[in-house]
Amino acid sequence: MHLKITRPDDWHVHLRDGDALKSVVPMTARQFARAIVMPNLVPPVTTTAQAQAYRARILAEVPGDVAFTPLMTLYLTDNTDPGEIERAQASRIVHGVKLYPAGATTNSESGVTDLTGLDTTLDAMAECGLPLLVHGEVTDAGVDIFDREAVFLERVLSPLLDRHPKLRIVLEHITTEQAVRFVRDAPDTVAATITAHHLLYNRNALFRGGIRPHHYCLPILKREQHREALLNIVASGHPRFFLGTDSAPHERSAKETACGCAGIFTAHAALELYATALEACGALDRLEGFASHFGADFYRMPRNTASVTLMKDPWTVPDRYRFDGGAVIPLGAGETLTWRLLGPESHSTV
Repeated sequence: MHLKITRPDDWHVHLRDGDALKSVVPMTARQFARAIVMPNLVPPVTTTAQAQAYRARILAEVPGDVAFTPLMTLYLTDNTDPGEIERAQASRIVHGVKLYPAGATTNSESGVTDLTGLDTTLDAMAECGLPLLVHGEVTDAGVDIFDREAVFLERVLSPLLDRHPKLRIVLEHITTEQAVRFVRDAPDTVAATITAHHLLYNRNALFRGGIRPHHYCLPILKREQHREALLNIVASGHPRFFLGTDSAPHERSAKETACGCAGIFTAHAALELYATALEACGALDRLEGFASHFGADFYRMPRNTASVTLMKDPWTVPDRYRFDGGAVIPLGAGETLTWRLLGPESHSTV
């Protein structure tokens, strides 16, 4: 069995920096024509000049036989000013500004502590159409980790929409039925990305046979009812829900430790994993819109013109891949996937 679709894009990925780029950029480039690249480096990418330099480092690691365009983002801080937003928009390489609530996830220490203090900056983003890309979790220690997304919608995102109704927002890597309802019922200025791992697994995967650190991510895996809500909205073909892998590699020792890092690595087989999830719920026919059309439409970019083909051809996921002088453990390590990506059939026009 073969499945041919328009070459897809990844609207949320972590490529890291330095030697790590050599390992993960080729994987993402062979899967996707374009990718929204997260800015949470150390130090974070807070200026357009830094984004331009980071983009050059990424492009240096793209294999010569594939066409790939990194879509850069800026890291929003309490000090981001409207002038930087204007420079980002004028650069034509920056396609979003990332909101990390301070302390919410990996390398988020420089994130926003008070969003209401950034109203003039957000007004500038709304004026020029630059989307705000949101890690939607509160960091209040009194809120249960499994409720952080739902509470964020009520405490932060809903008031934000009231203050900035023209601001375009992507609620990234959603994990709950509350988030599905919020985005579904929101204006057309609001969209969401969904990961393969949140479509495939519920929170039991964290504890099956013992602690599974390579299934630990933020936002954390949720109950089965939430996984089903994500699958149902993708199966419905709703155009404001689209693919964002949130592939987030960490060296093995940083995961298998007393205080392991959050992040699941899926770039090795992203499209195959999504195909597996959608086939299981009888929605394989929705893969092309979800992976290849809806994100481009929301970001006001042309759809890709090349195609890729997935083939039913079982293969075993390697136990590890080289990464940053060590190894990264991929999602599904040692397991069999039934879909295999054959690759682009022609260069994409992007």
